[in-house]
Amino acid sequence: MLRYTLMRLGIFVGCLVVVWGLVYSGVAPRGLGDSNGMWVVMLALVVSAPISFVVLRKERDRASIQVVQRVDRMKSNLEANRNQEDEAADAASGTTSGEVPSEAAGKVAGDVSGARSRTA
Repeated sequence: MLRYTLMRLGIFVGCLVVVWGLVYSGVAPRGLGDSNGMWVVMLALVVSAPISFVVLRKERDRASIQVVQRVDRMKSNLEANRNQEDEAADAASGTTSGEVPSEAAGKVAGDVSGARSRTA
């Protein structure tokens, strides 16, 4: 990921130098008033974006694979933590993972029937 970012930054800096040279040599138009610096930066961004899109395609694919692997690893770790918490809570209450204690089941059933009578 760092490699892709540095390559992208390098392309931008190269475009910035080229655009700056073109603007100050009179080939490309200058900005209005004091906005010349901003004009050069914006023009360099516009030029470097499609170049980076084409030239860095393989590197971008490698970076995206790394990001997907990292996200998948975080999801699996999160799921493992959730399972550990569920098992600990089940062990503390004396139930298994699919089982609902009888008091809780009655309370849930009462809440549902009470909600139906209020909405009807």
